[in-house]
Amino acid sequence: MSGILGIVLGLLLLIYLSYKGFSIIWVAPVSSLVVALVGFGFSDKLLYSYLGYANESGALVGYMPELANFVRNYFALFFLGAVFGKLMDITGAAKSVALLLSRLFGAKRAMMAVIVGCGALTYGGVSLFVVVFAIYPLAIVLFRESNLPRRLIPGAIALGAFTFSMTALPGSPQLNNIIAGQNFGTDPYAAPVLGIVSAGVMFLGGYLYMLWKQKKVLAKGEHFTEPMEFVAKIDDSDLPGPFLSLLPLVGVVVTLYIYTKVLHFGTTPGTVLALLSGNIITVLVNIGRFSKPVINGDGKPVNFLLKALTEGGNGAVVAILNTAAAVGFGGVVKAVPAFATLRDLLLGIKASPLISEGIAVTLLAGATGSSSGGMGIVLPVLAPEYLKTGINPQILHRVATVASGGLDSLPHCGAVLTLLAVCGMTHKDSYNDIGMVTCVLPLLALVVIIVLGAMGIA
Repeated sequence: MSGILGIVLGLLLLIYLSYKGFSIIWVAPVSSLVVALVGFGFSDKLLYSYLGYANESGALVGYMPELANFVRNYFALFFLGAVFGKLMDITGAAKSVALLLSRLFGAKRAMMAVIVGCGALTYGGVSLFVVVFAIYPLAIVLFRESNLPRRLIPGAIALGAFTFSMTALPGSPQLNNIIAGQNFGTDPYAAPVLGIVSAGVMFLGGYLYMLWKQKKVLAKGEHFTEPMEFVAKIDDSDLPGPFLSLLPLVGVVVTLYIYTKVLHFGTTPGTVLALLSGNIITVLVNIGRFSKPVINGDGKPVNFLLKALTEGGNGAVVAILNTAAAVGFGGVVKAVPAFATLRDLLLGIKASPLISEGIAVTLLAGATGSSSGGMGIVLPVLAPEYLKTGINPQILHRVATVASGGLDSLPHCGAVLTLLAVCGMTHKDSYNDIGMVTCVLPLLALVVIIVLGAMGIA
């Protein structure tokens, strides 16, 4: 039991230091050291648990092997996704789509416009972080016109970008869907009924909650206040047309279906090609902008494609290392002898293996503050065991993705910290809304689809 205590202590240290805002790049190795020290003591395996060593079956295990494997498997996705997000941002396509939706819904439905705008961009393959930066100026304009308190904006953005469009909707090109597909041999459209049902629980439940909260704060006399840095009305004179701007998003979704469902290229190569297609469509739609230079990070004028490649590439490296660092922690957890006991405990839960899977993915995603990080830790180890139970792999896929979005948005989550910083809010101002729509409701959705999945519904 001392080894399991070491795993628990390592997890608690990981959560605490992450919550304090320290970089996961060094927090994960330090937390891994606690796990290894309790698990192996002062033996030669203490060092090799970090550098890597061959276990009894000959497989290379440890921190660095797991980190390297994750980077090798998913760098293309991170890179193409980051570049796609930057292209949509730099060309103004993301803002153009958001403005279109705001006009469709109107200022009186500011909450719905923000939620749907975020959901559309996320489902179209745009990075969550890009969505936050793209939607915030629009949200300010809409909330100003509706006289709604700014502290409601983070909850609305989180609901649209961090929940149903990321983990539940079949066909989402976000990483959660890809990791699940790679481990269960499924495609991004796995378990469409469960996906749509869970998306409905999150979307409808979250929207009703935000409307209730809006009514409550307005009744207390709260109203819109200008941020410290005034955000002016968005100038749409130089933005690409809204319907042309929709083409790259639609292109990613359509080509993903063609590559995975029609041509059967496999989840990872199909998604890589879909994101590549989205990038190409974005460039072609904005081909006239090559004559309009933009300012690069070094202050030099370049065309928008070079800027997107540079900034997207830099962002992809940081993002994938942050996630891979958490996955490396899982590699050390797998390496210590106590993990076999922990695995047997999870698999031995006196209930459906779906409950075991939901609990394992939820807890690890919460511990790492990353939905993809939690899945990257759990699924490579436990997915083969779950597949042996004979449960439909599509059901296992969708339970894993929805579970990954349950506790990943705890206060120490990097996406949450970024969202609050961009919106100029504190945890005290807005986290209760974020927690409700990104933790409570996804957990409710998880319970619903576990029940349906146990009935064989996919």
